[in-house]
Order: sequence, then C-alpha cells, then structure tokens
Amino acid sequence: MDELIDTYLDAYERTQGVLPERLDEIGATYREQGYLTRDQLYDLAYENSTRSAYHVESNPPERCREVTANVRTVDGDFSKIQLLTGLSGFKAPTASAVLTALDPEHHAVVDTRVWASLDRLEYLDGRKESFDAADYVTMIEPIREIASETGYTPAEVGYALFAYDEDVREGTLH
Repeated sequence: MDELIDTYLDAYERTQGVLPERLDEIGATYREQGYLTRDQLYDLAYENSTRSAYHVESNPPERCREVTANVRTVDGDFSKIQLLTGLSGFKAPTASAVLTALDPEHHAVVDTRVWASLDRLEYLDGRKESFDAADYVTMIEPIREIASETGYTPAEVGYALFAYDEDVREGTLH
C-alpha cells in the first residue's frame, strides 16, 4: 500500500483534482479567522466542483460564518459533514474539502473516484455516485486506516486514491 500511495500521490498533481496547496491556504485562513466567509467558501467550492459553486452565493453571509465557526466546535465526522451540507452548494464531497482544509491530519477530500478506489482495493463494497454524511464516515475510516499504516496523512491518502482511480478506471466516471 505504501508504494501505491507514494506513486499516486506524486501523480495527483497531473489530475483535475483540487489543489492541495490551495486547500492549505484556505485552511490557514480558516484556522486564523475561526470561520470562512461566503466568498472564501465560494472559492473553495469552485476549486472542488466548479459546476455547483454558484449555489454557495445563495447562502446569507452570516450563515456561512456561523456554520463554519460551529464546525470547529462540533465533535464527530458525521455531525461536521451534516452541518456543512446544510449550506447551499455543499454536498458531502465539497464539505469534505472544507474539513480537509481545516484539518488535513484527520480528513480527506472524497468523491466518486475515492470511493471507487476504496472499492477496487476491497475496503468498501460496491460503487456510489452520490454521497451523504454517513458515506463520508464510511470512507474516512479506511482512509485513516491506510494513513496509519503508511505514515501519510488522510488528506494525502485521499489525493492518492483519487489519482489511482483516474489512472486505472476504464470507461467514463458516471
């Protein structure tokens, strides 16, 4: 598993995935401010999913600050994702990007590709195309297990799993 993560973590930069450096910048701002503004959430959502980012603009600015401040105080992965998905424009994959920006040592950006890789590697069973908070919990557990075994962060494991699927997938994504 070490070799797979190492290989595909290097390959990640050649994918269409969200840039880790950009998430690091947003995360630094998030930790410093204690919340994210609507504009900052839009930028993050655009990095993660350009086609749904415009929905973020329908959130009241104060709600964006409130929700992202509250995420920092809530325990539990399910609760954190559920809270973020209460904002327009945030489904579990985009919410996972917020958590990963905030805490890459404990979270990973997840999506269809990451799920497919976990399925392919026999950590999960079956394919999925849409995700909710419970699915995030289902994915983050083996991601953390792999991180613990390999010495990489969950964020790095997530990036590698994304690149792995992009490399080995035959046919279209959906």
